Amino acid sequence: MLLAIDFALIIEKLVLIVIVVMASLVIAMYATYGERKIAAILQDRRGPNRAGPFGILQPVADGLKLFFKEEIIPDFSSKFLFILGPSLAMLTAIMTSAVVPWGDKVHFFDRDISLQIADVNVGILYVFAVVSMGVYGIMIGSWASNNKFSLMGGLRAASQIISYELAMGISIIALLMVTGTLSLKEMVLQQQAGYWNIVYQPLGFLLFLICAFAECNRAPFDLAEAESELIGGYHTEYSSMKLGFYLFSEYINMFVSSVIMSTLFFGGYDIPFVNEADYNQNWMALFGVLALMAKVVCFIFFFMWVRWTIPRFRYDQLMNLGWRILIPISLFNMLVTGAIILLKQNNWHF
Repeated sequence: MLLAIDFALIIEKLVLIVIVVMASLVIAMYATYGERKIAAILQDRRGPNRAGPFGILQPVADGLKLFFKEEIIPDFSSKFLFILGPSLAMLTAIMTSAVVPWGDKVHFFDRDISLQIADVNVGILYVFAVVSMGVYGIMIGSWASNNKFSLMGGLRAASQIISYELAMGISIIALLMVTGTLSLKEMVLQQQAGYWNIVYQPLGFLLFLICAFAECNRAPFDLAEAESELIGGYHTEYSSMKLGFYLFSEYINMFVSSVIMSTLFFGGYDIPFVNEADYNQNWMALFGVLALMAKVVCFIFFFMWVRWTIPRFRYDQLMNLGWRILIPISLFNMLVTGAIILLKQNNWHF
C-alpha cells in the first residue's frame, strides 16, 4: 500500500523531538548557570551559591522568577508583532537541531532507530535557512517595541548577522568541496572512516568559529545589546517570559552552534581511536552521544571564556572585520581548496 503509515516511525520521531527539545532547554538553562560560575572564577569570586548546593538550582529560580513576572506590553507597540518576535526567535533556535545526527543507530523492539530527527540530504542548507530566519525574530521584536534604542539594537543585529553569514557560507563551501555532500550524517560517517574535517579545513573552521560568535550575538560581537549604549538593546521593552524567550534563544543558539561545529569539523558523535563495530551497538550509540556532548561542552566553555576575556568591538570595527577581512580570507580558502582538489585529481600534475 502506498498510503500505509508507519505509526512506529511516527512515534519514535515524536519521542526523539520531545527529548531533543527538552534537552536543548535544560542545557540552555544550565548554560546560564555555567556562564555565571565561569565569570565568577575568572573574576576571582564565588558566583551563584544560594539556591541549592553550589547554587545548582539558580537557573530554576531564575526561570520561575521570569515566569511569574508581570507581562508588560507597551501602549504604543504593535502588540501582535511584539509577541511574535520572541516566539520566532525561540522557534528558529529549536528548529535548527532537527537535522543534527545526535548518535549512531540504536536497536530496540527489533527496529534500528536513528538518533536523528530528519536525515535530509541538504542538511547544512536547512541549518543556514533556519539560522537566517532567526534575525527576523530580533528585527520584528525590536521594531514592534516602538523604542528607538530597541530599533537601533535590531538594526545592528540584522546588519551583523547578514554580514557574517556571507563569510560563514563561503567557509562552508570549501568544506563541501572536500566532503562532496550536504548531509550532516554523511559527513560524520566520512570522518569516522578517515580523519576529522578540522585536518583538511583548519582555516575554514577558524572562519566558521568567528562567524558563529557573530551569529549568536555573543561577545565580542554583542553590539546588538550593548548595555552602555542601548540600555538593553533589542529587548529593552520586554519583560517576563517574552524576555526569557530572547535570553533562552541566545543560549540555545550557542548550544546548537557548538553541535554544528562539532559535527562539521570534529567528527560529531565519532569517538577518536575507537572502532565502533567491535562493541555493542546500543552502548556505542550512547557513548557516541556522550562524546558529542563532551565536544559541545568544550565549545560552550570557549564561548563563555571569550566573553569574559575580550572587550566588545566598536561597530565600524565589526563591519570591517566582516567585509574586509573575513570574506576575502574565506574566498582565498575556497580557491586554495579547489586548486588542491583539482591537483589531487590530476595526480599532482599541473
